[in-house]
Amino acid sequence: MPKVALYNVSGTQVGEIELAESVFGVEPNAHVLHDAVVMQRASLRLGTHKTKGRSEVRGGGRKPWKQKGTGRARQGSIRAAQWKGGGVIFGPTPRSYAFKLPKKVRRLAIKSALSSKVIDNDIIVLDTLAIATPRTKEIVSIFNNFKVERKALVVTANYDETVALSVRNIPNAKFVSAEGINVLDVLGYDKLIITQDAAKKVEEVFA
Repeated sequence: MPKVALYNVSGTQVGEIELAESVFGVEPNAHVLHDAVVMQRASLRLGTHKTKGRSEVRGGGRKPWKQKGTGRARQGSIRAAQWKGGGVIFGPTPRSYAFKLPKKVRRLAIKSALSSKVIDNDIIVLDTLAIATPRTKEIVSIFNNFKVERKALVVTANYDETVALSVRNIPNAKFVSAEGINVLDVLGYDKLIITQDAAKKVEEVFA
């Protein structure tokens, strides 16, 4: 089982915590991580692109000239694709880019992401994280105590509105609850700051 230091919000080590080998100690699978990131990013695409076909553009109700005898190429409508203002052939239409990976692959991906944080020493486990009132200054102080200078993901066992409101004003920082943890966020932020209760909850779900 991987052992990591357990800290309080002041940045002082208060002990050690053993993390589940099956969740935080697996060999990261780069291919599965890539597939999971592509899946999540695809689901975020709006897919609202749209062009008009020849049946949707305005005008072109009559044949521009008769079929034969003019010496010109035959034309059926001035709204065909070769005309200015005509419809677009095979243009994009609204669609969903979302797709799903098998459940086992998704589970391996989140395990690989969490394990990579342990391997790179980019995980900070707190004994507790409690804030009485929403204050961004308190979260900034915690970041300073751990010398977090880049992007950080804060995770608690359950959704904590006070912590969420305190984190949201900090550039390059994000808050999620344990049940909302995902591959894109874990890999997208340099430091993972997680409470020990949240770590245990993640282990219960993915072990």
